Amino acid sequence: MEKPVIKGRGAQLNLPNTFSKQHYSVEDSTTGNKEISTSPTTQFFYENPVKIVSVSESPDLGVMHSINPYQGCEHGCAYCYARNSHNYWGFNSGLEFESKIIVKRTAPQMLERYLSGYQGQVTPILLSGNTDCYQPAERTFQLTRKMLEIFYKFRHPVSIITKNHLILRDLDILSKLAGEKLVNVFVSITTLNETIRRKMEPRTASVKKRLEVVETLTQNSIPVGVMNAPIIPGLTDHEIPMILKETAARGALTAGYALVRLNGNIGTIFEDWINKSFPTKASKVLNQIAACHDGKLNDSQWHRRQKGSGNIADMISQVFKTSRTKYFDGRKMPVQHKHKFRRGGNHVLSFDL
Repeated sequence: MEKPVIKGRGAQLNLPNTFSKQHYSVEDSTTGNKEISTSPTTQFFYENPVKIVSVSESPDLGVMHSINPYQGCEHGCAYCYARNSHNYWGFNSGLEFESKIIVKRTAPQMLERYLSGYQGQVTPILLSGNTDCYQPAERTFQLTRKMLEIFYKFRHPVSIITKNHLILRDLDILSKLAGEKLVNVFVSITTLNETIRRKMEPRTASVKKRLEVVETLTQNSIPVGVMNAPIIPGLTDHEIPMILKETAARGALTAGYALVRLNGNIGTIFEDWINKSFPTKASKVLNQIAACHDGKLNDSQWHRRQKGSGNIADMISQVFKTSRTKYFDGRKMPVQHKHKFRRGGNHVLSFDL
């Protein structure tokens, strides 16, 4: 029998902040249970960042430039690797990650300043990478849209990864960027099962809406790929062929994947979530995840952590490669143009790109 869960939230508990020496817990007065029994109200906090573009040199991903206009994410995905970063802001990685959202309200101005003075080699900038740039807060603050307008002004290449239908609001500016071969979009799809999606990613777009995003972007000549990530052994891995088939049928040009890894506090959050949401599957899922990461829920070793190791990880890799060959053969994302970048938004740069 499934235990009651907090509707509309992925995490079902709050954990102490990693850096705090003291913490408090809320007790349900009717049961004495120290777990939170109701969904917290979303709160917004504002930050004026000193810089807006982050540069990562991860051996797994190579050099990557990214912007995250929001810290924390109301989507509330139970497995989200970004949860741990919320500790640096004085919040916890559980319910506070998805209910206390930091808004970088000067992000568009900071981006314009950054591009105005940029002198290095042009590198596509990824919107998201940590938290979703089209999470519900974007409907109000419109930071992502404003930044897309700046990318177009400067003719700077940009990539987007999202799991929210809200991206279709910006078809006009995305079409302009695509016309200059400046934009690629990746839609994250973890499952085609709405029951799993509602519990695991409670405030994201539905499966139907995400497939609609792929189809609509394709119809508007905006290049789109799919990220089947994270794949969760014992829960969603059997869906790989169908996810690739359905997204390819709607025009996706490429597909990638990553295996779930539950680093830091996320292991505790996910274990609590799976036991409450799918108690009959919990043991199998947790054991299979551990089997992919040398007996642990997390693996931090470069080059191995994204794909895992062992028989189950190898099987997932083979199924994915076979499915991608079957459904995406001959397709590829277009190369983004770098030579169109304009200094000050008006003139082509004179340095060698």
